[in-house]
Amino acid sequence: MKRSEIVLGRTRWMWIAIAIVLMLISWWGVLRLDNGLIVRRFTQEGIPLRYLGPSEGRDIPGVIIAHGFGGSQQIMLGYGYSLAHAGFGVMILDFTGHGANPHPRLNTPNELQDDLDAAYQGLISQPEIDVQNIALLGHSMGSGVVMRAGIDQPDRYMAVIAISPTAADVSKTLPPNLMLQAGALEGRFVSNARRLLTQAGGPNADFGAGLARRFEVIPNVEHISILFSNTSQDLAREWLEDSFGVESTVDFSDTHIVWYGLHQIAWIILLGAAGSLLTLKPVSIPTQTMIIRRWLGFVLAPFIALGIFAFLSKRMDLSTFLGFHVGGALALFLAVWGILWLALAVRPKRPRWQSVLFGGLLFILLWVVPGLMAQYTWMQWFLVSPRLLRWPLLVLACLPWKLAAGHALYGTRGWRRAGEWAIQSALLLTIMVLMAQWVPGMYIVVLIAPVLPFVLALEILVSRHLDDPWVYAIGSASFFGWMLASFFPIA
Repeated sequence: MKRSEIVLGRTRWMWIAIAIVLMLISWWGVLRLDNGLIVRRFTQEGIPLRYLGPSEGRDIPGVIIAHGFGGSQQIMLGYGYSLAHAGFGVMILDFTGHGANPHPRLNTPNELQDDLDAAYQGLISQPEIDVQNIALLGHSMGSGVVMRAGIDQPDRYMAVIAISPTAADVSKTLPPNLMLQAGALEGRFVSNARRLLTQAGGPNADFGAGLARRFEVIPNVEHISILFSNTSQDLAREWLEDSFGVESTVDFSDTHIVWYGLHQIAWIILLGAAGSLLTLKPVSIPTQTMIIRRWLGFVLAPFIALGIFAFLSKRMDLSTFLGFHVGGALALFLAVWGILWLALAVRPKRPRWQSVLFGGLLFILLWVVPGLMAQYTWMQWFLVSPRLLRWPLLVLACLPWKLAAGHALYGTRGWRRAGEWAIQSALLLTIMVLMAQWVPGMYIVVLIAPVLPFVLALEILVSRHLDDPWVYAIGSASFFGWMLASFFPIA
């Protein structure tokens, strides 16, 4: 054996060892965030709840935390950990149809308020909580819920924090002690927050009378990343301290999303070092004619699909298609896009049995790499039964789109593959923005759009040694369908 081969082997094993160490460190970092806290998980009137509080807490103020559309308890954990370590008792809920809540969302007028009431009852039943000192914090959809609760039930709540706020009938006196926050990169919500502040009487520091009002623009964040901002969390904590007349005893900075990022880096290193062991050689090299056809479909298909989708949405109710709010309609659009892309650009062959096998393996890798730790950091990754039963339909809807994308990636290496990712990402973001403007009820897609390039990057990175369109299609369609099933509310 040549010396260069020996060195290469040693280098490969060194990187594998580094990746494993980084993974262990990231899991250690996530799991230790509960240290010093009481954690209780239970249901109240069918609503999944998670209580976080200091282990030595007695007669402590309580805070109910409400997520936004498509959210869950996990995405609000940054505020949960920050406030619990600061001495507050925190109750986080999964609204009906969201996260681990298996009940379908019916969109009745008081549905979300009833869920919040259940969380309130769950919070005041905790022995550590001072029931006279309760506050609310909500994001996006949840912000509207908590502002309404503070207006309708001001005797219950001492303060309300609305992050990326939606509409509410706020006034100079209600809700009590109102803080508004919005990310600098989410202009629509910044404008709405300014309007709400004016409607609420403008800035005020009278906490004793419940008339305090304030709006803060959180720098360098948008609708999702604001939830992981230490600046946002610190401002929320300070506002609650002033509202309750207490002071924090613990200096804590939430790092759970940092550990999640380290975990993803570790996986990328591991796949780079060991991924060649999973190599599946391409069947053939694409010709120049095939490449031209791919680009033709790549450019034309999404815009034609958007026109067809907009036409269909005006003639039939797609709001709960495939049993999900918005998510089913999005899957239908992706199906139309994929079918058109294949028709214009690709003549797919039947999959080899190896393609099916390795496609399943790719799904497992994708499920573990970005997904498993997400369950403990930012999203409900384990599907409750109603979601799991609908998941195969979403996979089938995504399959044509992913098969066409797999053909676009077929035979590419290095910077060409990175270029494919960049162009696909730019096109997908453009389509999501246009969809949000042209199709009623689909605005939410533009808020989640910034996450999609990262999803595509992970799919392309993990699959780079498995250069087969059907492998990419089966693995990434199963993964993307799982993401849709885990995020969008059950209808």
